[in-house]
Amino acid sequence: MRCRELLDALSDYVDGELDESLCADIEEHLKDCNPCRVEVDTVKKTVTLFRDHLPYEIPWAVQDRLHRVLLERWRKKRWRKKKNSA
Repeated sequence: MRCRELLDALSDYVDGELDESLCADIEEHLKDCNPCRVEVDTVKKTVTLFRDHLPYEIPWAVQDRLHRVLLERWRKKRWRKKKNSA
């Protein structure tokens, strides 16, 4: 198995949705490939954090600031597109 193949199957692997032979191939690859091992561990930890915890309520002030920043960036990007198409 190559790294690209592992990355393509990563989500199904972490979710436990792959057949045993493919899981065995992935686990064999992980024995010798530290970058893939780190990637798998990171995804597993991320899934666990989101699955086991309640959603975090973002404070209103942060929501408001985020909204303003995103809106400003969207407007700049839109303005640049109009300018470039003219």
